[in-house]
Amino acid sequence: MNLISLVGSYAIARFGPETPLPRGLLSGRGFVSVTRTGDELSVVCEAEAVRSLSPESAETGWHLIKVEGPLAFSMTGVLASISAPLAEAGVSIFAVSTFDTDYLLVRESSLETALDALTGAGFTVLR
Repeated sequence: MNLISLVGSYAIARFGPETPLPRGLLSGRGFVSVTRTGDELSVVCEAEAVRSLSPESAETGWHLIKVEGPLAFSMTGVLASISAPLAEAGVSIFAVSTFDTDYLLVRESSLETALDALTGAGFTVLR
């Protein structure tokens, strides 16, 4: 399984549950993930974009790793196989799944540790 280390710095932001989708958020072509629950609106986007959104709180300094896909819905253990070596290396993750594949965000300060752990676990990491 190939993993792709994507260029850019990302942020994870939290908004109140009634907050409308921030204007212009989906207008670009870069990675954006939006999840609304009864408790919150969470947004993952490029760190530069989050500054103009005025979230309740935000964590910047995340790096995005993509699982090369598409992945079949019948595949099991994909996130477990990737997150286990990262957990063993002490690397915290934030996972996002889409219709086609999975993405993991790791702190930029842990990126080299994460990539070493993934490579050591047998993954090919494309940069």
